[in-house]
Amino acid sequence: MIPAAPGPRQPAPLPTSRWQQAWRDAVRDPRELLALLGLEALAGRVSDAAAAQFPLRVPRGFVARMRHGDPHDPLLRQVLPLDDEMRPVPGYGLDAVGDGAARTGTGVIQKYRGRALLVATGSCAINCRYCFRRHFPYADETAARDGWREAVDLIRDDAGVEEVLLSGGDPLSLSNGKLAELTDALAGIPHLRRLRIHSRLPVVLPERIDDGLTAWLAGVPWPVTVVIHANHANEFDGTVDAALRRLRDAGAHLLNQAVLLRGVNDDVDALAALSERGFAAGVLPYYLHQLDRVAGAAHFEVDDARARALHAALAARLSGYLVPRLVREVAGDTGKRPL
Repeated sequence: MIPAAPGPRQPAPLPTSRWQQAWRDAVRDPRELLALLGLEALAGRVSDAAAAQFPLRVPRGFVARMRHGDPHDPLLRQVLPLDDEMRPVPGYGLDAVGDGAARTGTGVIQKYRGRALLVATGSCAINCRYCFRRHFPYADETAARDGWREAVDLIRDDAGVEEVLLSGGDPLSLSNGKLAELTDALAGIPHLRRLRIHSRLPVVLPERIDDGLTAWLAGVPWPVTVVIHANHANEFDGTVDAALRRLRDAGAHLLNQAVLLRGVNDDVDALAALSERGFAAGVLPYYLHQLDRVAGAAHFEVDDARARALHAALAARLSGYLVPRLVREVAGDTGKRPL
C-alpha cells in the first residue's frame, strides 16, 4: 500500500515576545481587577456602561504596583471605570484639543510650527480614564496605514517640518519592524532634525523596551527624545527603572509629562515625589497638564486656582529643574498655554 502524501506544511506560528505576552495577559474585567486588589466590595461602583464605551485594559505589572486593599489608590483611580464618566458635563466634548481641525492628512496633525504629529496607532497597553483621545476615530485616522506613505509624503513636501512626533494610542505598541519602516522612509528627508516619541509603555509595560527596540533607537539618524507619561511616583519600580536605563543607553533623552488629576496627584507631596522619583530614574519633568476637557473625564478636574497654588508650592520646595511647566492645551493656540 502506498502511503498517502503528506499534506502541505503549515507555517510555524511566530514566537510571542515577552512584552506581547504581557500585553495579551492584561486585566480587562473591572471586577477581576478589584478582586486582585482585595476590593470586591467596590464592585458596585463599577460602571458597566463606561467600560463598554471605553474598555478597561491594564497590564498586570502595573496592577502589582497598586496598594492592596486601598480603595483610594492613585493608580487604580486612573483606570477604574466609574459612573461619573457617564454624566454629561457642559464644556466637555469628544475632541477636547482640536485634533480634528489640525488634521492635514490621514493620521497627521499639525498644530505647531515646525512639528508634525503622527497618530501612529490606536493601540495602547492601558486605557487611562482621562485620555483626551478616548473618542478619537482611530479606525479612520492612523498614519501607519498604507505603509506610512501619505504621512511621509506630507512631511517631505513641507520644508518647515523639522521634528516628527510619534503619538497614538501608543507608538511603541507597534512592532520594531513597523517603526523601522517609518524611520527608514523618513531618513531621506533633509529638513528633519529631531524625532520625538510620546509613550506610556516604558511605565506601564516596561517589557516593551527590548533589544530590538533599543537597537532601532540607537540607529535612527536624528536626536531622539522619549516623553514618558507618569502621574504618580508609585508608577515607578525596578522594572521601569531598568527600561528607562535602556532607553538612555540607546541615546534617548527622557522627559516626563503628567496630568494634574483629582484624587491622584493633586497635592504638593505627591507632585514633589513624582518629580524626585522620576529624576532618580533619569527622567526630567517636562509638563504638568491641566486636564483636557474630554467627555467622561470631568471628575478628574482640578480648578485653575488650586492648580496654580500647587505649582507655586512645588516651585518653592524643589530645584527649578525638577518643576514641570504648568500648562493647558487650547484648540487653535500656537503652543501650550502656560497657567
